[in-house]
Amino acid sequence: MGRRLSISSLRRELGGGDRRSIGRVPTLLERAPEHPELVARLVPLLEDGDPLVRMRAADALEKLTTAQPFLLRPFTTRLLRLAAGAKQQELRWHLAQIVPRLSLTVRQRNGCIRTLRTYLEDQSSIVRTCALHALAELAQSSPSLRPQVDQLLRKAIRTGTPAMRARARRLLAWRIKERLSG
Repeated sequence: MGRRLSISSLRRELGGGDRRSIGRVPTLLERAPEHPELVARLVPLLEDGDPLVRMRAADALEKLTTAQPFLLRPFTTRLLRLAAGAKQQELRWHLAQIVPRLSLTVRQRNGCIRTLRTYLEDQSSIVRTCALHALAELAQSSPSLRPQVDQLLRKAIRTGTPAMRARARRLLAWRIKERLSG
């Protein structure tokens, strides 16, 4: 195992360049198995003063926890608070991908749904698409949310950007298949 990653070393690694670049995120992810502390170091960087660091920390956190969502468990409250207050579009779209992975109480889930619904009004079509997808994922475990989500998906098919329409069609087909098999 290599030396532990500090927040300041991660900050240096994630900074620099421009918003069109993911920087050194792939290299960082390759080293992740050697650094069990990585998630705990990335979460504070979601609030860093540098938008590039925030964006890349969110990207790394999203990718790192795709197969291991349990790593997010200690940070549920903080991630929900961050999602509710996030203004930066790149942070919002990554948080929209992350929050459905959290184990939520009913109250937390309701707050998360409210946050994601505000994301549906975002200027960024990527944020809107990620929010739509997140709501569809949350509806899997929340039967009362399913009719609302189906309605949002149908609306996106009619009025969304081409990417949103395509995603909404796939999500609606997935939701229908889920209903038929369940």
